[in-house]
Amino acid sequence: MRTFIDNDPYIANDKGIGWIQRGVWPCKWVSCKDAGRTPFVTAYRKRFTMPDNAVVRAHVSADERYELFLDGKRIGRGPERCDQSNWRYETYDIPISGGHHTLVARVWSLGRNAPFAQMTVYPGFIFSPEGDFIQLLGTGVAEWEAKKLDGYEFVNPTPAWGSGWNLIVDGAKFAWGFERGEGDGWEPVEDEDPGANGFIRNEYPTLHLMKPAILPPMIEEDIFAGAVRFVSDKPGVLVNFEDNITSELDSWNLIEGKGNITIPANTTRRVIIDLDEYYCCYPEIAVSGGRGSEVQINWAESLYTSREGYGVKENRNELDGKDFWSVGDTFRPDGGKNRTFGPFWWQAGRYVELVAVTKDEPLTIESFRLSETRYPLEMDSKFECSDPRLAEATQIMLRALQMCSHETYMDCPYYEQLQYAGDTRLECLATYAITLDDRLPRQALTAYDGSRHISGVTESRYPCHVTQIIPAFSLWWAGMVHDYSRWRDDADFVQGLMPGVRAVMDFYLRHLNNDGLIEAPNGWNFVDWVPSWAWGMPADADLGVSGVVNWQFVYALNVARALEESTGHPIMGQHWADTGRKLASRAWERFWDDERGLLADDLAHTSFSEHTQCLALLSGALDEGDSAKYRDRIVQGLLNDENLHRTTISYSHYLFETYKLLGRIDKMIERMDLWFTLKGLGLKTAIEMPEPSRSDCHGWAAHPIYHYFATILGIRPNSTGFGSVVIEPELGPLTSAKGSMVHPRGSIDVDLKVESGVCRGSISLPSGVTGVFKHGGKTVDLKPGRQTV
Repeated sequence: MRTFIDNDPYIANDKGIGWIQRGVWPCKWVSCKDAGRTPFVTAYRKRFTMPDNAVVRAHVSADERYELFLDGKRIGRGPERCDQSNWRYETYDIPISGGHHTLVARVWSLGRNAPFAQMTVYPGFIFSPEGDFIQLLGTGVAEWEAKKLDGYEFVNPTPAWGSGWNLIVDGAKFAWGFERGEGDGWEPVEDEDPGANGFIRNEYPTLHLMKPAILPPMIEEDIFAGAVRFVSDKPGVLVNFEDNITSELDSWNLIEGKGNITIPANTTRRVIIDLDEYYCCYPEIAVSGGRGSEVQINWAESLYTSREGYGVKENRNELDGKDFWSVGDTFRPDGGKNRTFGPFWWQAGRYVELVAVTKDEPLTIESFRLSETRYPLEMDSKFECSDPRLAEATQIMLRALQMCSHETYMDCPYYEQLQYAGDTRLECLATYAITLDDRLPRQALTAYDGSRHISGVTESRYPCHVTQIIPAFSLWWAGMVHDYSRWRDDADFVQGLMPGVRAVMDFYLRHLNNDGLIEAPNGWNFVDWVPSWAWGMPADADLGVSGVVNWQFVYALNVARALEESTGHPIMGQHWADTGRKLASRAWERFWDDERGLLADDLAHTSFSEHTQCLALLSGALDEGDSAKYRDRIVQGLLNDENLHRTTISYSHYLFETYKLLGRIDKMIERMDLWFTLKGLGLKTAIEMPEPSRSDCHGWAAHPIYHYFATILGIRPNSTGFGSVVIEPELGPLTSAKGSMVHPRGSIDVDLKVESGVCRGSISLPSGVTGVFKHGGKTVDLKPGRQTV
C-alpha cells in the first residue's frame, strides 16, 4: 500500500503562477481546536461514500506522529523522523471499495515529553489525496472532524531517558472504538496552513516544509519466542526464585498465542518473560473484565545486581537475586470485554515483565502480542574463517546493528534512541559491507547536513529537539561523506554535501590559536569512554589544546582533500592539503615526546593514548617530512606500550584501521577478545562500553563486521564510486578466510588459505569491475570473473 515518490506530487499546479504562490498544496493541515497544550492525543475522522471501487493515492503526515485507519484497520503510521525543513510524508495507494467508509487518524503531540528525536513545528494532521479525491477526502477541503482522546497520562521513563515519556492509559476514560470513528465529541477541525512543497516553497511563515518519505516501512512482525521464567504473587523489583510459582509457568506462555488466563479478584501476579533475544517491539495486550485493576508491561535489557552508577548486571542469563529495573507502560482496564491496550511507540530489551494487580473483579488476559519493529536490514554478505570465535560474534554484532536501525540509526534502542554522528559512521560502514540498501546512510548524511549551525558545525545527534554539539562528530560526518563517496556511486549526491564539508573545516580553523594549534571548540569534546577520562574527554580536550583534537583535525583535512580531488575541485584539495601539513608540523613540534617515543595528548606531556597515535598514523602526515623518521617509534609504542590510554569499543574501529595500515591483524583479533566474551556473559547484542556497561545494545559495537570484509579479506574500494577494488587481505593468525561481499554490480568473492606461510586462493569480481590484489609485497591485476591468486 505504501508507495514511493521522489518529487512533489503537485508540482504541475505551479505552472504559470507567481513565485510567491509556488509550492502550495491543495489541502491543508488541520488541528483539533479543543486539544489544549501538549502533551495530548487527538483523533481525526472522515466519513465518506465511495461511488465505485477505486485506488486513492494520498499523501499523509502529522505533527508529531500518526496512525492511519480505514474502517478500523490500521493501514499506516508515520511520519519518518524529520525536521521542519524536511518534514516527511508517506504516500499510500489505498484500495477502497464502493460504499460507506471511515478514515481515522490518531495523532500524538507530546511537546517536551516527546522522544528527543521527535521534532515538532505545531500539532496537526494532513491527508492530501490527488485528482478528484481532493474534494472528497482532502483535509482543509472536505469536512473532517476531530476530538481530543482522553485517558492518557505521560510519565518519565526512568531509568531510560530521551526515548519519550511512557504511558498510563485509563480504560474508564478511553475513547473505545475511536479507530472506527465511533463515539461522541467529534467537532469540525480547524484549518491551518496549506501543505508546502519543501523543495521550492519560497516565502512562508513557520510551517512544515514537506518532502516525501525516503525509507521503506519498518518491519512489523509478530514474534513467538522465549519462555516464562518467573511467576510471583509479590510485587517489587527484586526477583527471588524462592517466590517462583513454578506450577504456573506454562500457563503464562501467552506469547505463544495460545489460550488465555484469568487472574482472580484481589490478586497480584508478576510474570517475567525471557525472549531469549534482544527485540524492539510494539506490545499489545487484550483483556476482559477487571474493573479497577492495573496491568504494567515493563521492559529491561538485563537485570541488575547493583544500581550504583550505570548499574552492574553480570551474567545476563541470570535472574535470581537481581532487580528488574525497567521502563514500561501502565494500563487500567474499565471492565469491558476484549479491551486492547498498547503504547504509541515501541519498547526494547530482552526481558518483559507483566504485573497485574486486580481489585474486586477478576481479570482475563485474552492475548498478549509482541510485534517486532526495525528497519528491514539483513546481512546479504557472507564471511567465515578458521577462528570460530569471529563467526560466533557476528550474530551478536549484527543483532545490535539491526536493533539500532529504525527510521534513523540509533546509538541504542533502550536509552536515547538518537542518531549520533560518531556512532553512525561506524554503523554505515558495517551497512555498506553487508547490504546494497543505502537509504538509511543517505538519510543520516542529509540529516546531519541539515543540522548545521551558522558557525558551520553540525549537531552531534539529529534529528533532535534538544541541541547538543560534539565538535569531533562534525569531523566524523565529513568522514561519512568520504566513506559514501568510495563505497557507493552517486557523484551528484556527494557533490551536494561538499559545501557542508567545507563549512566544518572552516569551523575548526576559526579555533586556530596564535601558536598554530586548534584550541578545544565550545561543546562536549567527547572522544571515547576511556574509564579514566572525565566525560569521555582526553587531557585538555575540554578547555585547552588537545593532541587528540588536533590530530583528528589533521586526519579530517586529509579526508577533505581526498573529497575535493575526487569531486573535481583540485584547488580546494590543495588548500586542505597545505593546511593539514602546517597543522601537522606544528602538532608534531608540540606533542612529540622523544623520551616516550610517542605523541602526547597534552602540551605538558602528562598523558598518552592509543587515540593520538592512531589518528596521527591514519592522517598520513607521518609519511613525509621530519616526522617520518620517527614513525617506527610511534608504531612500536602503539603496539607495545602498556601504559597508553586504550581505545574502548567505538574508537577501536580507528585502532583496527591502524592495525590494517600496519599489517598487524593479529593485534586486531587479540583486541576483539571483548567481543568474544559477550556470549559468555549471556548477551544477545554488542554493548556500549567495557563492563559495567550502561547499554546492552549499541550499534557502534558492530564495526568489526566491516573489518571482517574490509580488513581481514581486505576488500576495499580502489576508486571513487567503487568502480575498481583493491583486495589486500591480512589473515594474521588465521589459516583460512572466505567471504562474499555485496557490490553495486554483483558480489566480490574471496576464498583464501595460508599454507606453509603462503596465502593462496581465488577471487571473483562482478562484470565491469577491475582491481588489484596485494599481498606479500606483490601486486597482481584483477579482472572480472574468477581467478586464482
